[in-house]
Amino acid sequence: MYNIFFIGVFFKIGGAFSFALILLITVAAQTRADFTLETITVKAGEKGTGFIEVPKGVDEGTQIPVSVFHGAKAGKVMLVFAGVHGSEYAPIVALQRLAAQTNAKELAGTLVLVQVANPPSFYGRTIYYGADGKNLNRVFPGKADGTITERIAYVLTEKLIRRCDYFIDVHAGDNNESLRQYVAYYERDNVSPEVIELSRRMALASGIDFVKTIGGGRATDFVASAYTTNTALLLGKPTVAFESGELGVPTEADINRSVRGLQNILRELGMLTGKPLNFKNRTLVIRDQTIRSAHAGIFYALVKRDQRVKTGDLLGYVTDIFGKRLQEVRAPFAGVVMYFAATPPISKDEPLVNIGEIETMENKKK
Repeated sequence: MYNIFFIGVFFKIGGAFSFALILLITVAAQTRADFTLETITVKAGEKGTGFIEVPKGVDEGTQIPVSVFHGAKAGKVMLVFAGVHGSEYAPIVALQRLAAQTNAKELAGTLVLVQVANPPSFYGRTIYYGADGKNLNRVFPGKADGTITERIAYVLTEKLIRRCDYFIDVHAGDNNESLRQYVAYYERDNVSPEVIELSRRMALASGIDFVKTIGGGRATDFVASAYTTNTALLLGKPTVAFESGELGVPTEADINRSVRGLQNILRELGMLTGKPLNFKNRTLVIRDQTIRSAHAGIFYALVKRDQRVKTGDLLGYVTDIFGKRLQEVRAPFAGVVMYFAATPPISKDEPLVNIGEIETMENKKK
């Protein structure tokens, strides 16, 4: 009889406690401040979509589409770009899929997805360059009074990158590039060890098998940062870049690799529930070199992506429009073909082949 009495009391107290706990969680979610990004305001545990305006200037303006998932639980802001190069379609589709699979009620912090960072390039179906002939990923942090590509960079920097705590830029091989997947992060003396370590953790958590470490060679002056990732890094944001996809074809494998990688990183940072996956068989790309064309003409590639090459191997050649050979492309060192121009047209100074020198994670630790 006493046992029955105590059990009854326990369930009454336990039920009251459970109800109070649920009420407390609900109230906490409701009292978390809204997240506002320009004209987009989102309540805790909800999703919002809208556009960031790039105003008219010396040429036409544009609108950048953004999705915001404002988590029910407090946390930091993760910013993800796709479509910086408008013909890199796999990342753009991947962010649509990630959005469909994300529930703000299960999220800690805020996830901001920029599904197409460069609308004029996307709708114009251009590789590398915008309507003004400029490469968006070479003009950061941009100019408020510049041409459309420079103004897009300015808005992306000031309205979005400055607002985030973590940054990821998802790329692919452009319409003309055959590329093997990799993830990249920075290791530089002018970056704090804490930012480097978080960036490294994000890269390793992605699950992408080739991990590229970017050392020197990029500007340390913010006004000349040029790249999205360098801009974020110089603002103190842990940063990685994905490359998954090629030739403008959004395959399921490339889309899913990016979606899984982004979700893995969110778990690693505690923004999504679930244990981060433990990945093995990693390869480090410890340096790379891009060989560019000295001429406009036709490129004949003699390699495939992911092909191993030795120093001095012939990788391809450039001819003029009449077939006269103008330039031979040879491997500067032994390594792997990370990407190459897989379609014939080539302009002066455009990339022909990128070679990466590799070593295993195990060798790197010794």
